[in-house]
Amino acid sequence: MTKSSHENDVAFIQALADLLNQHDLAEISVKREYGENDRLNVTVSKYAPQVASPVAAAPLAAPAPAAPAPAPAPAAAPAEKPEIPSDPANHPGAVTSPMVGTAYLAPEPGAEPFVTVGSQVKEGQTVMIIEAMKTMNHIPAPRAGTVKRILVEDGTPVEYGAPLLIIE
Repeated sequence: MTKSSHENDVAFIQALADLLNQHDLAEISVKREYGENDRLNVTVSKYAPQVASPVAAAPLAAPAPAAPAPAPAPAAAPAEKPEIPSDPANHPGAVTSPMVGTAYLAPEPGAEPFVTVGSQVKEGQTVMIIEAMKTMNHIPAPRAGTVKRILVEDGTPVEYGAPLLIIE
């Protein structure tokens, strides 16, 4: 690789970083093929990469429709049950997305969802899948508890850190 080519690549990567900041993006990934043995693969991200284990399953062709989450029941007395914060991301039981991708609530179209509102989950149990770069990443429950709210619909895109569901 020539020095000029290297300088052009650095300028290109800097331009990607500027775009990332200007448009408040989480990540940009570009692959350039210049020839048979000359290519450039660049990923510019604001966040540390997440380690994901690939799933040996066929890609999801069409997402199954999600059941709407029922509204939480009103508290009987304020002292008995704390109020759910207006922003679900601030809730202490929020499970957030470890990556950018598409959230799926079931292992395949037409299958039963991993969890529903009211489901009891164990720590480490799969609660949904996030597809990122054609890889199905199982999202485990970080703690045991009851699923109180599901905050995403099946087949919707999610950002890094976005709240997915509430486990209490």
